[in-house]
Amino acid sequence: MRADRLLSLLLLLQNRGRMTAPELAAELEVSVRTVYRDIEALSSSGVPVHADRGPAGGYRLMDGYRTRLTGLTDSEAGSLFLAGVPGPAQELGLGAVLATAQLKLQAALPAQLADRARRIQDRFHLDAPAWFRAADPVPHLAPVAEAVWEQRVLRVHYRRWGGEVHRELHPLGIVLKGGIWYLVALAEGAVRTYRISRVLDLATTGEGFERPAGFDLAAYWEESSRRLEAALHQGTALLRISPLAQRLLPAQFGAAGSRALADAGPPDPQGWVQVEMPVEAPAVAVSDLLRLGAEAEVLGPPDLRKAMTETVTVLAHRYAGSGGPVEDGAVGAAVGKAVGGAAGGGISGGREAVDGAAGTTVGGAVVEEGVSRGGAGVTGPAGAPGPA
Repeated sequence: MRADRLLSLLLLLQNRGRMTAPELAAELEVSVRTVYRDIEALSSSGVPVHADRGPAGGYRLMDGYRTRLTGLTDSEAGSLFLAGVPGPAQELGLGAVLATAQLKLQAALPAQLADRARRIQDRFHLDAPAWFRAADPVPHLAPVAEAVWEQRVLRVHYRRWGGEVHRELHPLGIVLKGGIWYLVALAEGAVRTYRISRVLDLATTGEGFERPAGFDLAAYWEESSRRLEAALHQGTALLRISPLAQRLLPAQFGAAGSRALADAGPPDPQGWVQVEMPVEAPAVAVSDLLRLGAEAEVLGPPDLRKAMTETVTVLAHRYAGSGGPVEDGAVGAAVGKAVGGAAGGGISGGREAVDGAAGTTVGGAVVEEGVSRGGAGVTGPAGAPGPA
């Protein structure tokens, strides 16, 4: 609305002093011509806006003038909780509301505190998404968020790993984890987690619902994540790793790698050490551990070592180029043969052995989808806590 924009323009001039028309246009996301019209409207309403001409010119308020129109609306007050994460606030449809709320807050602060707040804003930036990962498209994030705020029942068309389903959800909260948005909702009597980018379509029924008594979103997420991580790690691998792999382990395997390294045995004369790493099912563990290349040796358990041996034999045959082409899927077949599972179509074939059925309970955490693979060595369900 134009009234909101005029107030934002006024607060910008009050908080920052002299600003040029292009600077104001960039802040307000309008054209320079619109800024000229808005400046004229402010002047006509009695606001003492002064124009300084020349290369160092711009618009400023008359010395000593301050507006007292700094009261926050409900939406603006709520958006302040997202003040440190402007990107997610924009995705939620609260970017402009947050900007106005911050301007009002700065205008209400004493000059010294307002200047300190601006310096902090200029010197610190939070970038939530993980490296080298495109942001999830979340066209339905705003209506999902609105349903959470308004406590309204949602009907969603959702894509999970095993196909598409329709669900009626009581939305309880939204979580941003590693740049990925999740919806925590009550469905069919259980609290479940949904990846919002996989919502294909939705409709708000207009019906309200009662939140479960005592439900704590942060506590649910923490406990669900912890139990899920424990459930995914189905065994422990004994590894012998080189000095280079010791540097790679935390980056490749996250907290699990750091913990394994902290408990490593003494180095041998070449600097190699033995570590115990929690791993998933062998079919998944093979693809994880292969990322360490020749810098690691799997010492046990025997079935995992055998799976690694079968896999690297097939890879060596393929890359040697002397024994003829290796059929596609041979690597997955080797892993499947070694662990007694079905042959897959590649290194990570046979994932069904790891995936849980939709709506099953994993380690006490009810999830909507089965497991799918995520970022640097850390796994999580596509519809539950953890990168997917």
